[in-house]
Amino acid sequence: MNKTLKIVGLALVMLASHAPKAETLSFQMTIDEMEVEVAPGFKNKVWAFNGQVPGPLIHARQGDRLLVTVQNNTTLAHTVHWHGTHQMNSWKMDGVPNVTQLAIQPGESFVYDFIADRPGSLWYHCHVNVPEHVGLRGMWGPMVVDPKEPTEIEKEVTKEALLMFSGWDSKVAMEYGKGGHPTDKDDYYSINGKSFPITQPLRVKEGDVVRLRLYAVSSDVSYHMHGHDVLVTHKDGLPLDSPYLADVVYVPQGGRMDVIARMDNPGIWINHDHIESHTSNAGKMPGGAVTIIEYEGVKPEPWYAWKDKEYQPDFYMSESMKLGYGLHNIDVFKAQAPLVERTKKRRKKPTAE
Repeated sequence: MNKTLKIVGLALVMLASHAPKAETLSFQMTIDEMEVEVAPGFKNKVWAFNGQVPGPLIHARQGDRLLVTVQNNTTLAHTVHWHGTHQMNSWKMDGVPNVTQLAIQPGESFVYDFIADRPGSLWYHCHVNVPEHVGLRGMWGPMVVDPKEPTEIEKEVTKEALLMFSGWDSKVAMEYGKGGHPTDKDDYYSINGKSFPITQPLRVKEGDVVRLRLYAVSSDVSYHMHGHDVLVTHKDGLPLDSPYLADVVYVPQGGRMDVIARMDNPGIWINHDHIESHTSNAGKMPGGAVTIIEYEGVKPEPWYAWKDKEYQPDFYMSESMKLGYGLHNIDVFKAQAPLVERTKKRRKKPTAE
């Protein structure tokens, strides 16, 4: 009996020695006043984390300590709320102004120090005047925390894709401090900050097992993939006891659903938000929260809408998810400095020596 216990104990020690160890991840984030092109001919002023919308991908392991220094380079106050993180023994890091902290004033910084205590598809966003800052100004980004014990289906995944759905109101697009009233109505919708046709295809190979992390950032979503059913595996980052197949997956505002699709039907397939008003740009179709899955080896027809598309492989953060743990800035999401600043830089003359 003692010999058996020793063997079991030795096995547990060996398993523990091979388990990934939690680390401290330290990084900087700024908040900057920028402009993004959401759709052809439509720009929106934003407060952008690290100058991009969505903000940079934060990828960590369950149990990692995160030290995030946030510098506010804008003219208004902000905070960062780590949506989905429990903040066990770190409630002052929850990012709610006048509840857990004073808001970060213009020109000031704040260090968030907490443990990634909950796994899954999480996100971060400002918690000051949420209807405007999050709803209309792009103050959000993804945080993926890998679990200590992944499920069997998670181990099969060959490709990750993150889709963050949001709405925009063109009436107040270029005026900070406006919008977000309950009677206001969005008229543009996007995936990862872009509306069709300036979204990107998701390119796959037959046999891929694709995990799509669906984030309903500032609008409800009814996600529909043509040509495939999806297996709904996680809700708000946590695994479901009974995953289920679905044709349309509803995600409430602020929520996340993870779905897994087996790429077993080669073709070129649209997938989109099935709330019909979300598939237009200011009422003009096609537009909005629409993308296309393109199978490798399937030749598009000459009339295909995206036959000449300039492909950006990291638009769904698939490449960044392969890079390991830390903060990943993504060039395709970079916003522009406001026109006034860009003009000043062009006119600036070199100083005489």
